[in-house]
Amino acid sequence: MLPTSADFPFACRKAPASGAGGVVVTNHPLGSAAGSAMLAAGGNAIDAAVASLFTLTVVEPMMVGIAGGGLCHVRLASGEDFVVDALSTAPAGSRPDMFTPVGDNALSYPRVEGRRNALGAAAVAVPGNLAGWTELHARHGRLPLADVLAPAVGHARRGFAISPYLVNAIRDCAADLALDPGMAALYLPGGAPPEAGARLVQADYADTLETIGCEGAGALYGGALGRALVEYLARDTGPEARLTLDDLAAYRPKWRAPITGQYRGYEVIGPPPPASAGIHVIEMLNILEGYDLGAMAFDDPARLHLLLETIRIAFEDRRSASGDPDFVDIPVGKFTSKAYAAEARARLRDLGGAVPVAHYPESHNTTHVTVADREGNIVTATHTINSLFGARIMVPGTGIIPNNYMYNFDPVPGRALSVAPGKRVPTSMAPTIVLKDGRPAFALGLPGAVRIFPSAMQAIVNLVDHVMSLQQAVEAPRVWTEGAHVEIEPALADRAAALTAMGHEVRVVPHIGGGMNAIAFGPDGALTGAACWRADGTVAALGGGLASASTRFVI
Repeated sequence: MLPTSADFPFACRKAPASGAGGVVVTNHPLGSAAGSAMLAAGGNAIDAAVASLFTLTVVEPMMVGIAGGGLCHVRLASGEDFVVDALSTAPAGSRPDMFTPVGDNALSYPRVEGRRNALGAAAVAVPGNLAGWTELHARHGRLPLADVLAPAVGHARRGFAISPYLVNAIRDCAADLALDPGMAALYLPGGAPPEAGARLVQADYADTLETIGCEGAGALYGGALGRALVEYLARDTGPEARLTLDDLAAYRPKWRAPITGQYRGYEVIGPPPPASAGIHVIEMLNILEGYDLGAMAFDDPARLHLLLETIRIAFEDRRSASGDPDFVDIPVGKFTSKAYAAEARARLRDLGGAVPVAHYPESHNTTHVTVADREGNIVTATHTINSLFGARIMVPGTGIIPNNYMYNFDPVPGRALSVAPGKRVPTSMAPTIVLKDGRPAFALGLPGAVRIFPSAMQAIVNLVDHVMSLQQAVEAPRVWTEGAHVEIEPALADRAAALTAMGHEVRVVPHIGGGMNAIAFGPDGALTGAACWRADGTVAALGGGLASASTRFVI
């Protein structure tokens, strides 16, 4: 018998939506509406995803921008599967000693003098988003680029109602935003954050988007927008390397083959290094395949302990070998093999216990979109400017907010993740597609830094082992650990005592990771989208369609 909502210790806060004509799920209603408009206009999933992402740069400016980085995982109707790696890279003039560390903690990335790897010009890595989106659209989109940009241009020029989610982000960053004239003018009018519901107009950014619609990515990667960015960053007279026009002109997205694995008859497909997700989601599922999770209650402390121990092992292996494959040798085949999983089960402990772990400074602040069209094209994409509002500066006259991806490098020379020219840092982004019998079953992803790929794994377990609905699977309470303390969400708080008795140092946190969104594929061509309560996630589903070609009107 299939489980019901009474079998799980939580209630869903949102509802799914279905439509055979296509589904768009993003972390903002206007992002989803933009993608849906492309499908209605005859575009495909690539047009819709790119339109959604551009619109999110307007309505989620704290999370994503054209001067950021990320990953697009695409499965075409033909069955071709690939990942567009648009992650940012360190500028050519970067050096391992370009930042001065403050503190001496061998287990974590120390802070640096003046927070210069987090704020301002020195924090900006070579952006990849715009290049990745436009190249993907040029190869596989159907509509003109200007049409795909039109919703974003409209919301930037006319304005949109600010959500409480954006207001809270502005409040959290207000002290830093006040230091940059452009950021302060836009996000701190009158010296204070706007109220929710106030209208945010970004006229300069609307002009920038229109320029891109006419000139393409070249406007930034060598054109006037790129010159404006480089000249603004050059005003900072610090000793670190700066982004140059040559860096922009040389940037190219990488088209990568995904990582695949098998879990209880499903094929799991995820992004390859420098992303951790493809490797370690498959590794965790391989470990868990040795246990009958479906026979365990969702909130059984023994099940939660098993998940936490499996996540701990994945982080141990991630720390032992992760990074840019152009710089680090990563044993993908080893970590994703069933034989290795069998060996790894011996590392599972009967009792937990905190162990010292290295801390990854990856940002929690990201956005995600999942899109599918009626033809069978799928896009699941995760993109960011790294920290909230990136480097927390704005290029005058453009509305562009640069990333602060240099924060993700280790500022100590001689380490695996130390700064090096052209280097990409590891990411936890997990845009994932799962097949059953060779056909798409579901696609998903979420923001949330190092909590992303363990959360993606748990959603897959929810769907496969606990036979949850898609909505339940994305909203279900999560657990997480890197090996030190463990985190559980409030819906599992009554299991904290049992986990503590198992040796875990338990913290109940408001949420683990960010707003997951997903699409499920029915056997009859039905598409169902779901977005969870942890962000402004919204589903836009397209049903119906054009009139029959035989329809005639009698006059």
